[in-house]
Amino acid sequence: MNFNPVIFAIPIFFGLMSLELMYEAITKKKTYRLNDAVTNINLGVLNQVSNIFTKIVTIGIYSIIYQYFAVYKIPEHWISFIILFFLYDLCFYWSHRMSHEISLFWGGHVVHHQSEDFNLSVALRQSSTAFIWSTPFYLPLAVLGFDPIQFVLIGGFNLLYQFWIHTEHINKIGWFEKIMNTPSHHRVHHGRDPKYIDKNYAGVFIIWDKMFGTFKEEEERPNYGITKPVGSWNPVYANFAHYIDLYQYAKQSRSWSDTKNMLFKQPGWLPDYLGGVQNPKDVTEDFKKYNADVSFIWMKTYIFAQFLIAISITAYFLFNFSDFTMASKISLSAWIVISTAMLGILFESKSKWLFGIEIIRLCLIPLLIWNILSNGL
Repeated sequence: MNFNPVIFAIPIFFGLMSLELMYEAITKKKTYRLNDAVTNINLGVLNQVSNIFTKIVTIGIYSIIYQYFAVYKIPEHWISFIILFFLYDLCFYWSHRMSHEISLFWGGHVVHHQSEDFNLSVALRQSSTAFIWSTPFYLPLAVLGFDPIQFVLIGGFNLLYQFWIHTEHINKIGWFEKIMNTPSHHRVHHGRDPKYIDKNYAGVFIIWDKMFGTFKEEEERPNYGITKPVGSWNPVYANFAHYIDLYQYAKQSRSWSDTKNMLFKQPGWLPDYLGGVQNPKDVTEDFKKYNADVSFIWMKTYIFAQFLIAISITAYFLFNFSDFTMASKISLSAWIVISTAMLGILFESKSKWLFGIEIIRLCLIPLLIWNILSNGL
């Protein structure tokens, strides 16, 4: 059994999303689109599946620093738990801020901002590469002497808090807004309007933004998304779209200095011969959200049914992954990755080979089950 707080909360996430959808059915205020919500959740799926393998690295690095470089091994206690909760959020603030201010790091965070909607499913839209750039920001906690197990638990609870702030349906909450991050504050953070960009980086405590000059009050509902829309429902592509753009620009660079600046200056920095700095612009009235979609209701029904099947398999896998052999983990993870990509591609209906590939994916399910069973699960 996997006791990661985030995995344990999966049923709660889906329960709250169901409540939000029921509320929208009553109020007639719609913030969900099937294609966008499925993609958001599938990106969360890819994040959690990749975490099975990457956590070995990230927690391993933290544990080594803790073991050999901690100035003092802090005993586990409710007081140390509270202190770590605050310090972890401070580390999150700086990690989060740098992921907005450094283009290469933005590649690991942009995924979370790609949705042009704002609802609870967006909270699940997480990157599979962000750990590469965020890990160093938390290592001071290991040097201070906070136990790795306590660190993992606090990280999970920090992420859990951030789930509920992804909603349009909660307005400002009075005095609570002065200290804590709230839906109003976080809507600002997801806004692509120039005045809202790069504001409100906090995870739990908005006080960090007020201390470091990055706070912005919500004045009106933002336009959501990124200044260069990803234009795809494929979650695998969404994870690498920004890196692909950087690579294409780097190939056209005329000097190492320009390449370095494209990687480590703010997102959108380009030399003059490639168009110069791409500053954010106001959203025009004729702007339309990306909404590629299949036209047949039976096809939408099929995609949603396959989505439910894939989610059920993924949930079982995540709750019990420690019981799987490595061969089964790899094969099942590969099928999940392919499935999430196919669901996105099916919404877009871009390829004439689409249905042939889907048939192959479906035929792999019995082979996958056989592989799991033959590996001793």
